[in-house]
Amino acid sequence: MSTLNAIAYNCRKATFLIEKQNLSGITIKQQYELKFHLAGCSVCQLFQQQSLLIDKMVKKHFFTEEEDLPKLDNNFKQNLEKRIESELNQK
Repeated sequence: MSTLNAIAYNCRKATFLIEKQNLSGITIKQQYELKFHLAGCSVCQLFQQQSLLIDKMVKKHFFTEEEDLPKLDNNFKQNLEKRIESELNQK
């Protein structure tokens, strides 16, 4: 089976490539394969749109605008500092 036929009917591989593309990027060959699959698969097109939306919402909710660090509320920070101090004092 040719590479294009292998991806044309393989939603599992396509969804893997969609997620990999969102996280770390994919090769030119993988981009071509994914584009070929998405041209004929409305389900994976929808999956890609939903995946991008979920990633955007998670980043907005858990990360700051300026940098890719998780947001921590002040109570959490203070409790964490106390736990660290307590652990250090026990040793």
